[in-house]
Amino acid sequence: MRKNSATRIVGPLVPYSEGFRAELSRLGYTPGSAEVHMWRVRRLDRWLAGERIQLTELDERTVHQFLALQNANGHNGLRTVRTFAPLLGWLRAEQLVPPPSAPQASPIEDLLARYEHWLFSVRGLSDRTIERYVVTARRFLEQRVSSAKPSGIEELSGLDLRDFVLGEHSRGLAVGSVKCRVGELQALLHFLHVTGVIAMELAAAVPSVPGWRDRDVPPTMRSADVQAMLDGCDRATSTGLRDLAMLTVLARLGLRASEVAGLLLDDIDWRAGELVVRGKGRRRDRLPLPNEVGQAIAAYLSDGRPPVQYRNVFLTQRAPTRPMTCGGIGQVVMSACRRAGLAPVRSHRLRHAFASDLLRQGENLSSIGQLLRHQDMATTAKYAKVDFCSLRQVAQPWPEQAR
Repeated sequence: MRKNSATRIVGPLVPYSEGFRAELSRLGYTPGSAEVHMWRVRRLDRWLAGERIQLTELDERTVHQFLALQNANGHNGLRTVRTFAPLLGWLRAEQLVPPPSAPQASPIEDLLARYEHWLFSVRGLSDRTIERYVVTARRFLEQRVSSAKPSGIEELSGLDLRDFVLGEHSRGLAVGSVKCRVGELQALLHFLHVTGVIAMELAAAVPSVPGWRDRDVPPTMRSADVQAMLDGCDRATSTGLRDLAMLTVLARLGLRASEVAGLLLDDIDWRAGELVVRGKGRRRDRLPLPNEVGQAIAAYLSDGRPPVQYRNVFLTQRAPTRPMTCGGIGQVVMSACRRAGLAPVRSHRLRHAFASDLLRQGENLSSIGQLLRHQDMATTAKYAKVDFCSLRQVAQPWPEQAR
């Protein structure tokens, strides 16, 4: 096994090698992973010395030149420029290399930057929702960009909107996904109109997507299946403690994945037995902290959470340590399903199961809506479909047909 002392830096990175090694440790890299990074730094450092490149000249373009030469010589283990992202990030934080040069913004990028600011300041959308809206806007504008239409909005017509909604970007999507795409496109068109970029309000020209609303029964899970997912977490490992705490919050409080990802240490009031949930529309609601949830979180914070500067409650276990994302939480839920021998489901299924359990326990829809923090009672009313016992009491007998 290679020891740390075997990695010696001999070029312009020599004075900073130990500082970078400490940074890798702070980011949560294991000694073995840190040593692999230091091996890569050694190769880069030797190349810099041989090419007489100063440390202040090091950037992504320089690293790309180094990797192209190394890969041409068969050293494929160095991979891509992203491999050196921790090194470049630390050197820039220490002001040892200049910040990355900002590329000249195109007309589309300028427009999207203003659109993103409008979505945040005027619409008050969350970062994740804004990201989705901007992706759709970029696809629409880039589809139309040309030398005569540098920003993609020149000579915009209803025909262009129809072609986008019915085009290849929507093929294979579910009806709900296409409806979301339509709403995102309408938001862009409304922004263009209210900010004076286009003269006409074209949002109404976007074709609607047919489909009955609330026609399906909300998908749910049996209480025994949810408990099996919790029981499958290995409490002897830090990852198991994190997964148990995360799944308990999802299953016993009905939080959304984005709300779990955004939960901060400061949001938990241990004395009052409450926690603050940062929900949609920048809402902040205080919810009671059940004993089961509090015990699971406390066990993770005590024995499983890495000691890093992030204030997010739930962090990744693999380096570099960083806050969990909605996608990462979804992967944890799917892994828990596989351990329990269940078909994989998304994290929102636990929210449905939470509401269904409350309904079976006799809670009324108004109380359930408050716990789920629904702004519209019609959203909560769909859970009445899963209360089959109550529905049987009000169901009318099927009329017998006389022979």
